[in-house]
Amino acid sequence: MSDFSPLDPASHRANLVMARSTAPLSKFLTGLGCFLFILLLWQILVSALALPNFILPGPMEVLEKLFQRYDVLLKHTLVTAQEIIYGLILGLTMGLFFALQMLFFKPLKRWLLPILIVSQAIPVFALAPILMLWLGYGMASKILMAAIIIFFPVTTCCYDGLRNTPQGYLDLVQTMGASKWQRLRYVQWPASLPTLASGVRIAVVIAPIGAIAGEWVGSSEGLGYLMLQANARMMVDEMFAALFILSGLSVTLYFVSDFLLKRYIHW
Repeated sequence: MSDFSPLDPASHRANLVMARSTAPLSKFLTGLGCFLFILLLWQILVSALALPNFILPGPMEVLEKLFQRYDVLLKHTLVTAQEIIYGLILGLTMGLFFALQMLFFKPLKRWLLPILIVSQAIPVFALAPILMLWLGYGMASKILMAAIIIFFPVTTCCYDGLRNTPQGYLDLVQTMGASKWQRLRYVQWPASLPTLASGVRIAVVIAPIGAIAGEWVGSSEGLGYLMLQANARMMVDEMFAALFILSGLSVTLYFVSDFLLKRYIHW
């Protein structure tokens, strides 16, 4: 009879290590399968309806355009990627800062909450022309738009996580004589990380919206600018190629952020 027991701690740890090592591969294969399934449905739709290329190009036409115009697409992709990443950094920094301000300065909360709500109540496209007027047609206006669009979810998620720390933990550190900053560092901040991680995941997904909206309103480079130029020339396959790259960029940022959050925040 084998000495193996399903309750053996060593075997349980080995199973956990194996599961964690195969999880990324499993997610990749699942994502790849979904992607191929979508491409298959796309091709079936184009073939069944006999749609012309200027209405809906097939996946092969888009792939061909990706290879033909890879140099132009790469140039504009790098611009949009910089706008998204810098916008994420700025938006996350602003969100964390204002969440801490609302936590430590209670009267300030009454003034900041309306600002947070107004920042999301105004459509991004309504703000874009004003930002273009103030900051010009360069990268700065697009970075600020990406930061504005993620400012609300990051701030609210971080603030909710900080203020919803279990009261028992707060009472314990208070009896131990912890200062306000020690309470934040050792109790409130770790307790807020799961909620903050959810806010970061949302921010990574919606940040490209702000950057692309800014490029549509006014720019001379970027994937949004390229899509407008292709639309004006009825180059629908190039529009889909840019849209395909933008989707891949967003998905990549999401999974990279998810990996980093799980690795360094352990959630």
